[in-house]
Amino acid sequence: MPGKSELLITTNWHPGTIIKLEQYYNAHKLWDLDGSAAQLHLLAKISEHCEAVATQGFINDKFKKALPFPRINGEFMDTLPRLKIIANFGVGYDTIDVQAASERGIAVTNTPGVLTDDVADLAIGLMIASSRKLVRGDRFVREGKWLQGPMEFGHSLTGKKLGILGLGRIGEAIAQRAAVFKMSIAYHNRNQKNVPYPYYQDLLSLAKDSDILIAVIPGTPETEKIITKEVLRALGPEGTLINIARGSVVDEGALVQLLQEGRLGAAALDVFQSEPNVPQALLDIKDRVVLQPHHGSGTHETRAAMGQLVVDNLAAHFANKPLLNPVN
Repeated sequence: MPGKSELLITTNWHPGTIIKLEQYYNAHKLWDLDGSAAQLHLLAKISEHCEAVATQGFINDKFKKALPFPRINGEFMDTLPRLKIIANFGVGYDTIDVQAASERGIAVTNTPGVLTDDVADLAIGLMIASSRKLVRGDRFVREGKWLQGPMEFGHSLTGKKLGILGLGRIGEAIAQRAAVFKMSIAYHNRNQKNVPYPYYQDLLSLAKDSDILIAVIPGTPETEKIITKEVLRALGPEGTLINIARGSVVDEGALVQLLQEGRLGAAALDVFQSEPNVPQALLDIKDRVVLQPHHGSGTHETRAAMGQLVVDNLAAHFANKPLLNPVN
């Protein structure tokens, strides 16, 4: 349709939103092309006219292997010299080099706020599932073991010490929910906040004083493997790690080792280092590990709201209006 602006969509992150974008823009689907040569040809073809990219903040290993540019870095941006905005689907923007974008005068937006409740709900769900052995209980009934006698007990959440690594929007929402369970809440953050929870200046001390540690931090070079073997050991044989952040923030090898040796009590994980590939060793630990397929924001309502923010940020750019959710 004449008059439509050019838009590049890197991966198939939310079909409903992509249908909307195709209605409003001359949309090019990078992931739909077979092979790097065809994708690079498309970038060259649209380079003189395309000023907008819609992408997602996390790309799993499957997509990384299929794309010529697994990250939207300076090299990628230079293939589109008219690029003015990168609209990110998600709060985290691991795949975008924001500094490179800023240096080139390219705006980056994300979709905060609308996914806070669903991600916090999943964190609490993982905490309950792990402590009360819900997944184990389901298998116990299905496999007919209940007929042979009662299942072992789980642990109460009431009175337990919860450590939160990263007290942003989602971290605070988790804390509010955990307070209903009468848990003792503390946190570690880059900076102390004006909240009614004890602040720990270092993560190791927080882990030592926690029964459950929840990771809610962005995946950046600075946070890579911030949950070290020492931090996991500090949680101890009765402690639990819950990760709804990024797989990169945990030393996954150390996590597996300590679980196998019984020096860490349990883990509940929504994210993994090389997802969708999950270490077989984690799959084998059935009774003390709960696994989810990176579904923190995985509800129809939240994904639609995230997609609408992408649409709205792009619309604001093309209307020369202030962006709703600028990152830089």
